[in-house]
Amino acid sequence: MNEAGGRVSSQLRKGVLEYCVLALLRDEPKYGVELLTELSAVSVMTTSQGTIYPLLSRLRREGFVDTELRESPSGPPRRYYALTALGTAALAEFAGAWPLFRDAVDHFLTDPQGDTA
Repeated sequence: MNEAGGRVSSQLRKGVLEYCVLALLRDEPKYGVELLTELSAVSVMTTSQGTIYPLLSRLRREGFVDTELRESPSGPPRRYYALTALGTAALAEFAGAWPLFRDAVDHFLTDPQGDTA
């Protein structure tokens, strides 16, 4: 990927990463490495511990997630993150806005003759 493509992917990822994390927590609590693994399953969403843990701390401070320490079968206890009612509401708001935003961007990227940029 060229430098511009990497910069574009990075900026897009920054814009949606917190909502992807909230979506991953929708069904059950998860710990940080688990979230990194699930994000990495989609290559453009691959991120680092240096990004995910500050993001999780911010989501906690903002009331979107709660945490709980749980014993680990190997190693020290793990901090699990769970979606709160406020986090669920933020995710629902994003899910409602995303298709409109995506369609708007697609509108501008699509050439009137049917070609894409």
